[in-house]
Amino acid sequence: MSEDTYEDFLLRRHREIGALIAQAAGRSGRDASEVRALAVSKTVGFEEVLAAWRAGWRAFGENRPQELVRKLDAAQATPEMAGVRFDMIGNLQKNKINQVLGRATLVHSLSSEHLARAVSARSEARGLTTDVLLETNVSGEASKSGFSPDELRASAERLVGLSGIRVRGLMTMAPAHDATAARRTFSGLRALAEDLRERTGLALDVLSCGMSDDFSIAVEEGSTLVRLGRCVFDQDYRLH
Repeated sequence: MSEDTYEDFLLRRHREIGALIAQAAGRSGRDASEVRALAVSKTVGFEEVLAAWRAGWRAFGENRPQELVRKLDAAQATPEMAGVRFDMIGNLQKNKINQVLGRATLVHSLSSEHLARAVSARSEARGLTTDVLLETNVSGEASKSGFSPDELRASAERLVGLSGIRVRGLMTMAPAHDATAARRTFSGLRALAEDLRERTGLALDVLSCGMSDDFSIAVEEGSTLVRLGRCVFDQDYRLH
């Protein structure tokens, strides 16, 4: 038998990831349709993105604005990729904001009130309303950016009042290689979202958490959007 092609691998892995998401959702009494999986394409080129599209992926994530623009332009020039979605998931510097406005479907990484105000002002200047998530450092790790839960509670009403952005929910990252800490982080994000819904009256229906190593735990704890890179594109990665 001949070895699988990369396209074969992507198709098989898409099915495997879908099955794991469905199982995790079922364990928490949810339906798999409540969870969107984002293929994080930051380490691959456009040809791999196109192959992933053909394997069934419809939403992609990029860390760098210039790469998001480059791949989105290529996708929009490819008729079969009509309807493709690219999200901005990495740290967003003020001097790069204009690159993603009107291009990224969702900006996951508003990590401070200062940045939120800058995105809002530039969106308003262009006649746009940008869908965003508020990045939250639930675990409290010094190496991670984002609002602390207390900072977010204190500033939530000001943030949702900014007319150039539409706050759709929250994003977080868990400590690496620690399933217990990951579960605590994801459940903490869910609880924080519930608190903020009461404070703001917003749906805050998007919880972006869970990556290749911990997405099943994230789905069990309420994630609606998982960000998957290595487990989608790396043939040496072993799902677990």
